[in-house]
Amino acid sequence: MSMSADCIFCKIVTNDIPARKFHEDEEVIAFHDIRPIAPVHFLLVPKEHVASLADCDATHQALLGKILLLAPRLASQLGLKGFRTMINTGREGGQEVFHLHVHVFGGGDTLPKV
Repeated sequence: MSMSADCIFCKIVTNDIPARKFHEDEEVIAFHDIRPIAPVHFLLVPKEHVASLADCDATHQALLGKILLLAPRLASQLGLKGFRTMINTGREGGQEVFHLHVHVFGGGDTLPKV
């Protein structure tokens, strides 16, 4: 599994930086966002370092499917009946941490309609 020494999410995966993790398996971790934009806001992060969705290829297909299937299960466990997912890709797409991650957020009625 590839890791990046200067990546904050890789450091969370290896427990070098603390996070409020609530799910972890062989391939994926989930933890609460430190700057939530909704009452419930968590991230799904693959343990393997992949810079962005644009860097994925066919070898990542199962991992991406796993993450998308985890999202509703974990959202439900946190009490969400509906939620939004977001993947920022590349600097122009708003990505700030260059390690693939999926935001899952919801709760309340403050989310704008898109």
